Amino acid sequence: ETAMKYGRMLDSDHMPLQHFFIVLEHVLRHGLRPKKGLLGPKKELWDILQMVEKLAPEAQDITTSVRDLPTVRTHMGRARAWLRLALMQKKLGDYLKIVIDHRDDILAEYFEPDALMMSEEAHIIQGLLTGLNVVDCNLCVKEEELDCQQGVIDFSLYLRSSHHLSSGDSPEEELDPDNMTTVLDQKNYIEELNRHLSATVGNLEAKVETLTTTNALMKEDLAIAKNNLLALMEENANLKAEMLESSQIHKTDEGGGGSKEIEALQQQLETEQKLRQEADREMHLQISLKAEMEVAMKLLEKDIHEKQDTIVSLRRQLDDIKRINLEMYKKLQECEESLKHKTELITKLEAKTIQMTDTLKKMDEKQQDAEKLRLNAELALKKVGNINSIHEEKKGELEGELKVEREWRQSMQNTISNDKQKISVLQEEIAQLKAIASKYVTLQEEHYRLGEQCREQEMTLEELGTQLSFSKLQVSDLKEEASISRMKYDTPWTSDKEVSSCKACTKDFSMTRRKHHCRNCGNIFCGACSDNTMALPSSAKPVRVCDECYVQLVVRNSIIQ
Repeated sequence: ETAMKYGRMLDSDHMPLQHFFIVLEHVLRHGLRPKKGLLGPKKELWDILQMVEKLAPEAQDITTSVRDLPTVRTHMGRARAWLRLALMQKKLGDYLKIVIDHRDDILAEYFEPDALMMSEEAHIIQGLLTGLNVVDCNLCVKEEELDCQQGVIDFSLYLRSSHHLSSGDSPEEELDPDNMTTVLDQKNYIEELNRHLSATVGNLEAKVETLTTTNALMKEDLAIAKNNLLALMEENANLKAEMLESSQIHKTDEGGGGSKEIEALQQQLETEQKLRQEADREMHLQISLKAEMEVAMKLLEKDIHEKQDTIVSLRRQLDDIKRINLEMYKKLQECEESLKHKTELITKLEAKTIQMTDTLKKMDEKQQDAEKLRLNAELALKKVGNINSIHEEKKGELEGELKVEREWRQSMQNTISNDKQKISVLQEEIAQLKAIASKYVTLQEEHYRLGEQCREQEMTLEELGTQLSFSKLQVSDLKEEASISRMKYDTPWTSDKEVSSCKACTKDFSMTRRKHHCRNCGNIFCGACSDNTMALPSSAKPVRVCDECYVQLVVRNSIIQ
């Protein structure tokens, strides 16, 4: 698919191509025999690939090029370079087919019986590699570090992207080009496979014609030899008859010339016997050749029938692949519809989450405003106390002004009561936020359930859950700060005049043992019992606290963290 998108031209930087070579290397090295003994030679993949040039002369060029590479020194590096050059030559599937066809002669020495290359699945791998002939590769073997160990495959590249599936409004328009490229790939693969099968059938037909012609010629030679044998047998019989006649004539003849004729006839008889023996040997040779030709014809016919059965099975496999592609296309459409529906639900949940986050931010701002109002009210109360003390000292002189101050104090108290009412309203809003948070928990559970059904959205849901948990922690922190501030506001400030000893160690105060207020509980302690500082929500800087409050604050901060 990537080759179709980028014009069917792949280079060395293409990550799926690198992963392909890693997988192919593991497939070819599966089940290699270990070396025999400590000093025996180690079985290497490069030794097997070097034998291809003996079976296929066109592979001699790439084998020679690999041997001459200056940057490759190990056997495994040469094997990797050989595979890359064979892929660029578009002969990788053909070379692997040659090796598989001779696996009983070559591979049995290098592989275990249960190795992948010794099983029937090797033919499936060879067919898949044949389909790569439609892809053009431009690999620079000299610049690659082929002697080093190959990397790890990142399978996340091959997981289908959910954004790619849900981004388009019209999936039919996006699927049509993909289907077209898939059909083109299948068409090219089938054409390549048909080309190989046609070449194989053509070679077999040529062999059949050659063997048929040879058989006919041998039959003619056999007929000629039989005719020659019959002629020689007749001639031999005639010679025997002549010899009998000549022997009878020589018995009656007393001259010395008859013995010479007998010797000549005997020599001619020996010559004829030798010719007959040679004819017999030639006839037996022709008979054995005929038997061998008949066996070869039977084997060839059997091979042709097997090839025809293979073609029929391949056609059936092609029909099955087409049917499976249709089923997978229907399932893909169903999955896309389901994924689109789930994506819409997730989008709605994300919108609700964003809305709730905005609401929490607004509530935080309101709570900060209320805190500022409370601090202003406390400052106003302090000012009112100071003014009251001044009025008590000058009560007789400033009675008129005292009335004005009392009225102003009454207005401040009204302001404080209004602030308390606002705080109560904010507390009610916080309670509502708790209810909303509980609803949000249920929504979050639903969100997680949908996330488990759609695993491809898991990372997005985890980030969303992290943000929500962070917001929840902020809300809990704000609640604790509000409760602490209320405790601070309700805790009475112990007067110096009422206490004469330390509350913790009960030692009396003196000029050397001075009084110190705890800024958290408001009680009075000596310097040794309140020699701790801690940052409180009501103060920007660390302030003095007693030992008991310090322990409580440390525990609370550790729990929050």
